[in-house]
Amino acid sequence: MTDYSRVERRALCDLFDQLGPSQPTLCDGWDTYDLAVHLYVREADPMAGPGIMISALADTTERRMQRAKERYNFADVVDKVRNGPPTVSIYAVPKLGHQLNTTEYFVHHEDVRRAQPAYDVRALPADQQEGLWKAVRLAAKTMTRKSPSGLVLRLPDGTTSVAKRPTEAGSVTVTGEPAELVLFCFGRQQVADVQLEGDAETVERLRNASFGV
Repeated sequence: MTDYSRVERRALCDLFDQLGPSQPTLCDGWDTYDLAVHLYVREADPMAGPGIMISALADTTERRMQRAKERYNFADVVDKVRNGPPTVSIYAVPKLGHQLNTTEYFVHHEDVRRAQPAYDVRALPADQQEGLWKAVRLAAKTMTRKSPSGLVLRLPDGTTSVAKRPTEAGSVTVTGEPAELVLFCFGRQQVADVQLEGDAETVERLRNASFGV
């Protein structure tokens, strides 16, 4: 079975090489160099990892990222990301690493692709879409917890998954391919190729809600 986290990792690193260190990304305030460093310290620096998930420790992560930038140039960081995590990293454990990186590398690849002046929505293999659908169903309740309304994810074939139960504002149904639903739930609502059904005001609030970790 293809490990698409590795496929996305390699493709993202190739794109880093093509674009260079100073290009925009969809990650607020980060250029391509910053994003590459984020991916490197996430897997290689146990002191940096907690701050990615816990806001109170974010300053430590930022310092570790800055230290990595001072130590390695952009090309070095990209090579380290391309070569994968150190053997002592939890991300090097085959099944666990795949689970942790299924959405990580897909989303960040699109963070770079869709920040460029022109991009296309990729037609992904069916088994990759299936893996992303499984991942988003598991993650959506956490990622969209700040949704102002209920939220139902729906595939083009009609299959649904409830990310959040209806609130006083009602509920919105978001329809798209699994990859696009991943982007939507991971805070990339403005670039996700999806259709939203619900009250117009609630839909607009949902598009601008703060989603993610």
